[in-house]
Parts: sequence; C-alpha cells; structure tokens
Amino acid sequence: MPDVHALVNEFLIKLRKRKIEGSQATAKQTAELLRSVISQQRVPYTKQAGALIDAVRAVGEQLIAANHVELAVGNIVRRVLHIIREEDLSLATVGIGGLSLSGASDDEDDDDAGDHPVLSAAAVAAAARSTLRPPSLQTLLEDSPDPANVLPTSSSGGDSEGISKSADKSSRSRKLKHDVIEAVNELIQDITTCHELIAEQAVEHIHQNEVILTLGRSRTVMEFLCAAKEKKRSFRVFVAEGAPRYQGHVLATELVARGLQTTVITDSAVFAMISRVNMVIVGAHAVMANGGVIAPVGLNMVALAAQRHAVPFVVVAGSHKLCPLYPHNPEVLLNELKSPSDLLDFGEFSDCMDFRSDNGSPLLHVVNPTFDYVPPKLVSLFITDTGGHNPSYMYRLIADYYSADDLVVRRRPASRS
Repeated sequence: MPDVHALVNEFLIKLRKRKIEGSQATAKQTAELLRSVISQQRVPYTKQAGALIDAVRAVGEQLIAANHVELAVGNIVRRVLHIIREEDLSLATVGIGGLSLSGASDDEDDDDAGDHPVLSAAAVAAAARSTLRPPSLQTLLEDSPDPANVLPTSSSGGDSEGISKSADKSSRSRKLKHDVIEAVNELIQDITTCHELIAEQAVEHIHQNEVILTLGRSRTVMEFLCAAKEKKRSFRVFVAEGAPRYQGHVLATELVARGLQTTVITDSAVFAMISRVNMVIVGAHAVMANGGVIAPVGLNMVALAAQRHAVPFVVVAGSHKLCPLYPHNPEVLLNELKSPSDLLDFGEFSDCMDFRSDNGSPLLHVVNPTFDYVPPKLVSLFITDTGGHNPSYMYRLIADYYSADDLVVRRRPASRS
C-alpha cells in the first residue's frame, strides 16, 4: 500500500500547479485521498472519532491552502468530517439502544424470570471468555466437560469483564473505520454519477420547440441537454462563446456532434437575443450557502439580462459543489486572475509597455478574471443530483451535508499540560 504522506504531497503539487481540471475530478480525487488517510490511520481504544477527525483535518488544511479557489476540495473535506461524526453517533446510538433493550428485558414479568434463571455479570463474562478459548484435547476425545470451562468465582469476574470490554472497544474501532470508509465510497460514487442523476431530470424542464441559452462549456449542461434530446425533445440551443477562453466553441461542437441544433453567439449579443430564449441553463463553479453562485465570468451579465426579460435562470450543479460558506467569509476566495495573454497578444502591445506615468507605473493594465458572482435573487432554480430546489432552500440542503463544527477546517492546537 502506498505511503499516505507521498500521496498527500503528490496531490498537493497537482493542486498548486492546477494540474486537475474541473470540480468533479478535484472532488473525486480528494475523497479518494481522504479514504486512504482514514484506512491507514491507527485508531486508539478511546476517542476513535476524534483521532480520525484530527487526521482528516490535518490533511484537509493542507489541501485547502494549496488551492483556495477550488472550493470543491474544502467541500469534500467537510463532507468526510461530517461522515465521521454521523457514523460515530450512529454507533453510539446503537450501543445505547442495546443497553435499553437489555434493561427492558430485566423488567419483564416475574413468572418468566422464574422459568429462566438470570445469570450474574461474572457468569456472562466468563461465558464470553470461554467462547474465545478453544476446548482441550481431553474434551474433544472424551466429550466430557472441560474443567477450564467451569464458571469461575466472583474473584475472577473483574479480569473477564476487562477482557470483554477490551474486545468490545477494539471491535467498535474497527466497525467505525469500516462504516466511515463505506460512507466515503458512497460519496465517491455520488460524485461519479452526479451528471447522470442530473441529466435524468432534463425531460421535466426542457419542452418541445424551446430555445435554451447557455454560456461557455459545462459538462453537466452538455449531459443535461443531450438527455433531453435522447427523449425526443426538439429544441434549439444558443451558446455564448465565453470569451476570452472561448469554451463555448467547444460546447457547440460537442452538441452538434450529438445532433442538437446549435447557434453560437458572441457574449455581447446575449442581451439582444435573450428575448427569443425560453430558459437559461448554466453550470457553476460553486454554490454558496446563501444560494449565490460562483460561475464562469460573464454569467452575471447573462443573469441580469434574463431577469430583465423574465426568463428563468437555471443552475445545474452536483452536490459536491454545494459550499457551506458565505461569500463574505474570509476563507472564500471568489476570484482568480488569469494570464493577460488570453486577452491580447503581447507582441502587438509591447510598445505600450514602455509608456509609464509620472510615478513609474505602466499605463496599460490587463485584468482577466476567471469567475463571476451571481446573487441568489437572480437564480430561478437549482437542479442537483437530489432534485430541483429554490435558492431559499439551499441552506437547508447544505445543512444535511455539513456539520457546524467543520466550517473552518483547522487543526486544534495541542493542549498544554
């Protein structure tokens, strides 16, 4: 099995150098890494959940610091922390339920108690110990009672109870890790199949002869539109090209290859064409706790145009993009500046770099932001792998996935003795 530290360092390098593209791939690889951390983490007899939480927090803090813009990393770290808390609570609840059932059985009718003699705690512990001990050779040959299996006196009850409790703790620690890993496997499966689950809902939202507008390229949007096409829905798609990276050209090519009627328009033509559109369907980089959307640059303009003409603005996003933070949180980095080379060729404007102001700063500045922020009031509907939701419901949906104690992923300082 590969070393966890080597896996963490390798993943950190990929995050810092932006080697992983897309929130889905980032979320999936983050979950797989945390699964390896949990599986190789040694859990003590006491505070098993605390040990797992500290291990995940230590790794999660490094992952989040490596790429603050990719919010899916922090989302998955918090999801795994929530899973550990939920599984630990589930095991504790089962244990308390078992004690309640045993206590209730002691309060049954006295007539039943007379027919079935009650064993003492020492006898029960000794019986448990004898089940762990193999029978002697004499017992196997003569089929006679083994002297070692005779119930011990009360003086040995403490030792047998100690052995039983130690076995129970060891079993519970293994059970906790097993349940957490199984839950993380389910999370990875949900991330992998989120596009298919969202696409299944397309036929409920896209109708015959409608005109759909989108901007840039989103795999979730592409699968959503193609799923409606497979259900024999006939509609047209307007694709805004998404300057300056022109990912809309890639999406248009993919849609035409799947048989959809597609029209490419410039970003500046969105307001002129929006009156002919029945619905705007776009992807998202992240969905914040207030229902706001961090999306590719240009989408805020599209949302404003849609609101002006009363066109529904629909956001499709997997549950791994739901972020429990608010846009004003200091942990949230809303934007990132890309290279100026996407906007202009350096050779054509190289002469402008020589012109400077009186204080020596250059006169020409190039700003190339990556994302836009779309406020919740401009969003009509969110479609996730769990169904369609209004922006006002997003905080309730997010509360099911995250714990309040994990909103800030930071290792606890070591306690001083």
